[in-house]
Order: sequence, then C-alpha cells, then structure tokens
Amino acid sequence: MHAIEASASSATAIGTCGRLSARASALVASPWFARAVIATIAINSALLAIETDLGTATRHASVLAFAHVVMILAFAAELAVRFVAHGPRWRAFFQDNWTRFDLIVFVASLVPAIGPMATIARLARLLRVARLVSVSPKLRLIVATMAKSIPSLGHVGLLLGLLLFVYGVVGVHLFRDADPAHWGDLGAALLTLFQVLTLEGWVELQRASMASEPWAWVFYASFVLIAVFVVVNLFVAVVLSNLDQARRELAEEAAEPTLADVLAEVRALRERLDAQVRRPERPGARDRSVSSSETLRSS
Repeated sequence: MHAIEASASSATAIGTCGRLSARASALVASPWFARAVIATIAINSALLAIETDLGTATRHASVLAFAHVVMILAFAAELAVRFVAHGPRWRAFFQDNWTRFDLIVFVASLVPAIGPMATIARLARLLRVARLVSVSPKLRLIVATMAKSIPSLGHVGLLLGLLLFVYGVVGVHLFRDADPAHWGDLGAALLTLFQVLTLEGWVELQRASMASEPWAWVFYASFVLIAVFVVVNLFVAVVLSNLDQARRELAEEAAEPTLADVLAEVRALRERLDAQVRRPERPGARDRSVSSSETLRSS
C-alpha cells in the first residue's frame, strides 16, 4: 500500500515538474523574454554610463547601488527560468558554452564594489553588456564564425607574413638610400608595408622611392595587387565560408525539439488514446459480432 502511495506521489511530483518545466520552456522561447533580457542589459549599460560622471555617481550613489541590486536579481531570475526550462536535462544547461559565460559574468558581478575589489566589480558589471552577444542569435552567429575562422586565418596570416618579409627585405635593399625613414631597416620596412596594406599614403611613398628607382612602381603595384587584393580577399573568403558553416550548425540546433515540444507531442498522443478508449461502440457492430458467434457455433 505504501509502495503504491509512494509511486503515486512520485508520479505526481514528476508531472508537476514536467508542467513547470514546460511553462518555463515556453516562457524562454517567447519573443518578449529575449526582449526583456535585452532591455535589462540596456538599462545596465545606462547605469554604467551614468557612473562615469563622478558628480552624478556621488549624488545618487544609493540609487545606483539599489539599481545594481535590481539588475543582479533580474539576471538571477533569468538564469533560474532558463535552468528550470531544461527540466530533466539540467546537465545540458551547464554544457552550453554561452550559458557558462552567462554564469561566469553573473558570479563575477556579485563581487562588492568596495575596497580593493572595486575595479574588478566594475569590470564585472561591464561584462554584463557583453551578455548581449549570448542573447542575440545573430551576434552569436558572428562570434561563432570568428571562432571557427581562427585556424584558417592563421594559415592566411602566415602567407601574409611571408609576403611582408620578402617585400620588406627587397624594399630595404632598393630604397634604403632614397627614403631611409621608411626603408632604413627591416623593422621600418615592415611598418611601411603594413601602412601600404591599408592603402593609406602609398602613392606618396611610391613617389619618394621613384626618385632613385624609376622601376619602383613595379614593387608597389605588385605588392598592392598580391597582398591587398589577393591575401585580404582570402581573409574575407575564409570568414564567409565559416559563416555558412556556423549558420548551418545554428539551424540544426534550432531544429532540435525542446522539452516543451516533446511534452506537447506526448500530451497530444495521450489525448488521442483517451479519445479512442472513450469512443462509443456503434449499435450495428454488436449485432454483427453476435451473429458471427452464433454462426460459428452452428457450424
């Protein structure tokens, strides 16, 4: 008897937790939840901006302190709702990298802004603004793209470094006497080539070099074509390729059913089964079954 009561109470508790998790999941999935979080981050940013004015921060110190407490409670409530929304899959809440980032920012923001920890507390409050990245799917897509592009960009950067070194050594030997300020040694030459990469002032550099070397335009034109228009475009191509990959991965994650979707599907199946069980038997069906049984007996 006690076992039956225990199982019944545990089933009731599981059902209650499931309903609570489904409501929290629906709340997190609603558009206004993300808007509320973004509004909270915006208010936090406004508070940080007000604190940069020393006079205002001194006059309204108590109001600002109370506002920061409200911000902490708001972020705590948001994390709690997101945790409840995971339901039985609560481990997945801590396995998500963006959630870990949010938790680190929240814990760091609990540091009191007094004494030697005041600077750390202010930096932690500033990190709350960075939470806008974890809230916005588009910003998460951009950050994920940059993270995926780092390995490939390393190889492109190695190619660019090789070009800078080769052209730097050649430029030192060609233009050292004509323009020692820009080509006097390898360090100055690399800095000059980096300036040419930005296409800033390279025409004046070319004019100064052509005073001693009439063929200097070949050096500058080839570097601009290879380093600027080829290598820099390789950076863009790598980022765009990883952007497509990150977009596909984000779409696959969005396609995974949430706990609310699973519970809604289970609820629909249960209602269908209950409807099948409660469906009344048609009158003709009973007469046909009786006549069929009598026929079998007579045979």
